[in-house]
Amino acid sequence: MQTRVDSGTRRLAELTTLRLGGPATALVEAESGEAVVEAVRAADGPVLVLGGGSNLVISDEGFDGTVVHVASRGIAFERLADGRVLLTVEAGEDWDGVVAATLAEGLGGLECLSGIPGRTGATPVQNVGAYGVEISALLVSVDLYDRLTHEVRTVPAADLGLGYRTSVLKGSDAAVVLRVRFALPGGAASMPIAYAELARTLGVDPGATVPAATAREAVLGLRRGKGMVLDAADHDTWSAGSFFTNPIVDAAPDPDMPRWPAGDRIKLPAAWLIQHAGFAPGHPGPGGRVALSSRHVLALTNRGGGRTEDLLALAREVRDGVRARFGITLEPEPVMVGCAV
Repeated sequence: MQTRVDSGTRRLAELTTLRLGGPATALVEAESGEAVVEAVRAADGPVLVLGGGSNLVISDEGFDGTVVHVASRGIAFERLADGRVLLTVEAGEDWDGVVAATLAEGLGGLECLSGIPGRTGATPVQNVGAYGVEISALLVSVDLYDRLTHEVRTVPAADLGLGYRTSVLKGSDAAVVLRVRFALPGGAASMPIAYAELARTLGVDPGATVPAATAREAVLGLRRGKGMVLDAADHDTWSAGSFFTNPIVDAAPDPDMPRWPAGDRIKLPAAWLIQHAGFAPGHPGPGGRVALSSRHVLALTNRGGGRTEDLLALAREVRDGVRARFGITLEPEPVMVGCAV
């Protein structure tokens, strides 16, 4: 089932968490995997596949083509012979709703990924991660519509090139995610708590496990404190989440700088770099229409009257300030449509 919407009077801002972006030439609501395939095949010209709009920056000019809004629904659980549980989710399911559904089934595994906005189909594209857990740790496979061969095929996680906030799907329009499969451990315990801040909040040592529901509430509390849980009344949450990725470098330019191991390199916290380059929470962009979140400098927020160009100007100011101070260039995490930092 699908419904075509005349988007001439509907800005794509209505479909993004930043509330930014101009109109599309046409917009299709696709309410099943089959409808997604049909809409993409039928589109005349460029196609933008849009889920929850949570990791997306769309230009003020909008998109000169067809936007396919993925609205497919469906969650299924299957107990495997080894005690694990196979979770199959349609791409249009709200991600946090999926996490909540697993806990309602008494299943841990996804709890550290609570509160992340967006839809399930986007999670393998970005290899979404938070609080020490990434999608890649539990992902089994995805069903893709291959726009080159016009076939639907199942691709194992090992073939997706999953890395830090990336995959072979990111930045490419060659394939569209239709559904995603995860293997959950099968019990009600959390994944081992790997993130120091979360371990402190829970009062446990890193590596310990806790009831998954307890970890979820702690994660949601931490995210709310940083303005990272969507709230229509709170402009601090009108963002694309973390705007810059944590840079991975060979060596830290400052011996006192916090860091984490990343293979034979190290990962630096982008938020620390931003703050120590002189950008405080709430730092305003052009006209105060956009600003760094008042609670978390890694989020660039729309204060209600912003434009995409305002946001990009603020992003460039932050990027250039960090580069001038530390010699490190921050890279944006969101997908850019018709625009660039």
